[in-house]
Amino acid sequence: MTRPFTGGCACGAVRYQVSGEPIAMLDCQCRQCQRESGTGHASHLTFANAEVKLEGQPTCWEATGDGGTVKRRAFCPTCGSPVYMSFPAAPDYFVIRAASLDEPERYQPNMVVWTDAAWAWDHVDPTSTKFARMPPAG
Repeated sequence: MTRPFTGGCACGAVRYQVSGEPIAMLDCQCRQCQRESGTGHASHLTFANAEVKLEGQPTCWEATGDGGTVKRRAFCPTCGSPVYMSFPAAPDYFVIRAASLDEPERYQPNMVVWTDAAWAWDHVDPTSTKFARMPPAG
C-alpha cells in the first residue's frame, strides 16, 4: 500500500488523510468547477472506498451538477479554501482538490471532463483523454 494522501486548507484549520489509490485524477471544466475555482477548471483526485480521516470543521454547501449529481463541497470557514467534495447519493466516493495536497506533485491528471464548457484560454494537458461531459461509467 502506498502512503496516504494528506492535505488541507491554506490556513491549516481543515485537514484530511486519505488511504488508498485514486480511481481517477482529472481536470473538470464544468461551469460549476469554474465558478468555485475562480478559473477555467478544477483539478480533482477521486477515491472509492478509501479510508478518510478528517480534522477540523469545514463548512459545506450542496449543488446539483449539470449531469444531475448532487455534490457536497467542503471548504474552510476561516480561509475559504475549497478542500474536498462528497456525494450524498454515493457515500463511498471522496474527492480532494489537487491544490490542497501537501505534495501536489502526486497529482497526475489522466483525463479532462466537461470539455463542452471549456474556455479557449484554459489550457490543460493536450495529451489527456478528453470527454465532452462525464466519461461513461464502468
